[in-house]
Amino acid sequence: MFGQKGGGNGNRQVHWRIRLWQQRLHRIRISLTHRGWRATLVRIGQVLRPPTRHDPGLDLGPREDVPSHFVLPVSDTPEVSVIIPAYGQRARTLACLHAIARHGAHTAFEVIVVDDASTDDTDQALHRVEGLRVLTHADNRGFIASCNDGAAMARGRWLHFLNNDTLVQPGWLDALLACAREEPACGIAGSRLVYPDGHLQEAGGLLYRDGSAANIGRFEGRDALPFRFRREVDYVSGASLLIERSLFERLGGFDAHYAPAYYEDSDLAMRVRALGLRVLYAPDSLVVHDEGGTAGTDTTHGVKRHQAINRDRFVARHRDVLASHAAPGSPIETALRRYARGRMLVVDSTMPEPSRDSGSLRLCELFALLHGMGWQVIFMPEDGRVPSPAVDRLGALGVQVLPDGLARWLRRHGASIDAVMLCRAASAATWLDLVRQHAPRARVLFDTVDLHFLREARAAEAASDTRLARRAAITRRRELALVAACDVTFVVSPVERDLLARAMPAAHIEIVSNIHRVHGRHAGFEERRDLLFLGGHGHPPNADAMDWLSRDILPRIRQQVPDIVLHVLGDVPDTARRALAGAGLVFHGRVAELAPFMNVCRVSVAPLRFGAGVKGKVNMAMSYGVPVVATPVAAEGMHLRDGDDVRLAADADAFASAVLEVYRDPALWWRLSDGGMENVRRHFSPEAAATTLQRVLQGAGHTATTSFRAD
Repeated sequence: MFGQKGGGNGNRQVHWRIRLWQQRLHRIRISLTHRGWRATLVRIGQVLRPPTRHDPGLDLGPREDVPSHFVLPVSDTPEVSVIIPAYGQRARTLACLHAIARHGAHTAFEVIVVDDASTDDTDQALHRVEGLRVLTHADNRGFIASCNDGAAMARGRWLHFLNNDTLVQPGWLDALLACAREEPACGIAGSRLVYPDGHLQEAGGLLYRDGSAANIGRFEGRDALPFRFRREVDYVSGASLLIERSLFERLGGFDAHYAPAYYEDSDLAMRVRALGLRVLYAPDSLVVHDEGGTAGTDTTHGVKRHQAINRDRFVARHRDVLASHAAPGSPIETALRRYARGRMLVVDSTMPEPSRDSGSLRLCELFALLHGMGWQVIFMPEDGRVPSPAVDRLGALGVQVLPDGLARWLRRHGASIDAVMLCRAASAATWLDLVRQHAPRARVLFDTVDLHFLREARAAEAASDTRLARRAAITRRRELALVAACDVTFVVSPVERDLLARAMPAAHIEIVSNIHRVHGRHAGFEERRDLLFLGGHGHPPNADAMDWLSRDILPRIRQQVPDIVLHVLGDVPDTARRALAGAGLVFHGRVAELAPFMNVCRVSVAPLRFGAGVKGKVNMAMSYGVPVVATPVAAEGMHLRDGDDVRLAADADAFASAVLEVYRDPALWWRLSDGGMENVRRHFSPEAAATTLQRVLQGAGHTATTSFRAD
């Protein structure tokens, strides 16, 4: 008897293994057709890579022994309705819900599970989860019907469809909703899906012209930089998909034409795009997906067999649109090129950090504008340092980060680059020849950030230093040579534009100044006190200004107002702090948020005695409605008028007197506050910079299939 039983199990094992190898050979044949033999061998190597049990960087929580009772942090007035279809698989569904309970969200949400007539005790287990809404089908209706029925009972403005074999990670929902709200014309947003072992499963999806699909980034490392930025894709998996409820209802939900499942998410994406909307991949929404945990992976058996059936239905419906898609096996960038107006490479010395300096803030604003114009930006910091928070920050602006190896990258991808922006003279001098060699059709932009030779010449004059003057002359020759060699040069002020125009009459010079959004004034004159200085000590003009403030200006002010305090925001080394230390001087270092200081300090000071470019410290204070007292050098090229939107003073006595005047006179304070904000609106808005960028890039790249712009 035992022998007979064992023989039966053995036969079943043999049949199972035969089906498994048949399926694998079938997938290899498809891969050879779509990808060719080289890419297929790479793919086989990825699949056969020995798996780790799980990635310790992921919170997988309990997956089998989930507590029988727990509470979901849900809302009675949800912004988002999370809809989870389930058929059996009680343990997976509870693990999914428990992950939601652990991580929650800042966004108000509700959770709806549609139990599609499970044959196990799923229904009883679900009713023990506090805060959960449950819809139970009397008979099995399939995945699509379950999703649509869940959507019909949803109360949120947004619908988030989530598979029951997923485990959400911290920030999952807030990041997804931020993408949907921030991206112009976003119709659908989808998460970065990873396997439990940490390998990437999907960074959005591709649809080829024959209707076959590919998961972008499959089996790569989950944090690989090429998959850490927002981008438009052909579709996102229904395993984690966000869509506005009104749009979902307008489209009639997931189409029952694809019942019971498969290709319904791709079809929904096609119909969303037909309305002129976009499908976005949001990498900062991270979700673990045990792919095939519910439906399996055998495309010749069970529900999974509908994947092939529905592909034919999908192609029949969308044949005309698919004709414009890439051929099977095409590289990602080739397949997705239709969604980008062009590809731009940007090189700077280091990753931009807006809290560090105004140049970083300006560059991030330029990235946002380029993203809104439809450009795909690839950014490389020359120092190779790519901290994860900075990568995520740029990723939310649609920027792909390269850690290093620019020469190798240019040799492989230079021909596909439409424009290159080299920031600062040092970067331009290092990379210009290589860019011209490997990206021959790219329009090369030289972003000076500020004219270094002008700043050096003024420093030499202020210090009466002939050695510095000689160095400034050398820098001038180098910078002018770069201006001549590049197609377009960006400067930040009319002063610098006119200077270059005189020196290089044939050069194409454009102003792209500091870019600031007006934050607005949140407190009046009476609610404020004290003074503010913005800037790190590492920048020579700031170091000189701090020394002048502490030695000559602040003591004069404190003679009249003994309790006044000067707050310094920015990096200042301990040695410099000790040297500058004095009564009324407080160093706060670099701060994450400026608003707490901008909303309580009465006057901002900018006593720069040399420098070049437009001063972000002046723009920033004015954007918050904080009146500024500045030297003529600090106000240069900013369209400012003394007494209307700024107070100007050149020596220590006059500067201290001007600060006291603004500090004590409410009428003057209010006039400067209003005038400063209007100056930012008129001359330093994103719209002004966007106009210049559009003019400079006209004719570069191509027209994307989706047209949109930044707000």
